[in-house]
Amino acid sequence: MFYDAVKNDHGFQYDPFKAIVAPRPIGWISSLSADGQANLAPYSYFNAFSQSPHYVAFGSGPRKDSLRNIEATGEFAFNLATYPLREQMNASSAHVAVDEFELTGLTKAPCRLISPPRVAESPACLECRLFQVVPLPDDAGHVENFMVIGRVLGIHIDDRFIHDGRVDTAAMQPLARLGYSEYATVTQAWRMRRPD
Repeated sequence: MFYDAVKNDHGFQYDPFKAIVAPRPIGWISSLSADGQANLAPYSYFNAFSQSPHYVAFGSGPRKDSLRNIEATGEFAFNLATYPLREQMNASSAHVAVDEFELTGLTKAPCRLISPPRVAESPACLECRLFQVVPLPDDAGHVENFMVIGRVLGIHIDDRFIHDGRVDTAAMQPLARLGYSEYATVTQAWRMRRPD
């Protein structure tokens, strides 16, 4: 089949776009409001975009607490969402006016270079400084979606997942977002060398 992605006339009950651009890492973003209220929320549009220097980005639509906090403070942390933390990650997606760390029972750990806390239970965290917020307008010029780009300043890795000078990604069991309400878990890694 083929369908016009601008008209989005696919005929399905749910848009298949997210099921095709998959798997996607989950951007589990912690931030602080200007008055110091912690926030933790997962974003299904997230990825890394530069090796040196390191940049990550996530999509927010519409303008949510995380985006408002990051615009106010200029800082956020990415916490690796893993299979053992799947229920807490999901619970932190609720639209609530409370601290999601408290809601989910997760532990706040201090970051070293930024003010927002990180998820102590997560095996990896990227401390980020806001680089740019890019508005993503629709055809009529209305903006309800934004791309938040952050420069990675510091990286935390749980020593239990470092073996022979390499990070054992599969052992951390990172979650990935598929389409609809589906997720995947990385539990096995394999290698393939580039021909050059």
